[in-house]
Amino acid sequence: MKALLRYFSYLFHGLLALVLLAVSSLALATGPNSLRLQVLPWTGSTLTYIVFFGALFGLATVVLAVLRRMRWLFFIWSVCVAVMLVRGSVSSSYHFETGQVGNVLGFILASLVAVAGAWFQVRDPRSGMPKKKLY
Repeated sequence: MKALLRYFSYLFHGLLALVLLAVSSLALATGPNSLRLQVLPWTGSTLTYIVFFGALFGLATVVLAVLRRMRWLFFIWSVCVAVMLVRGSVSSSYHFETGQVGNVLGFILASLVAVAGAWFQVRDPRSGMPKKKLY
């Protein structure tokens, strides 16, 4: 079960980082002020650069975690993503359209499951490595 959570966490954050990288790259190409994400607290070109470099950082943490290096950094990234999603969805001025609440709650739940997977990969020092036989 722990391995499935780890793999889900890698997949979730890898895809999230790639989507954020694509969106922010497109925004940088068309104009840094063109990106609007009301869930995040930043606006204008600051938002575009934070999303771009944050996506690069997230992608790097996923790669490092898969390679079993600096796994704690991936856990910190996972927690930050979950906190930003919950904070932006619950306590911001963002308003949901009809039928959108279920999608947002599902995305938040997926990010929390990904945090659990990141936690298990930090807690397991072998992280799926086969045990050595002692005979």
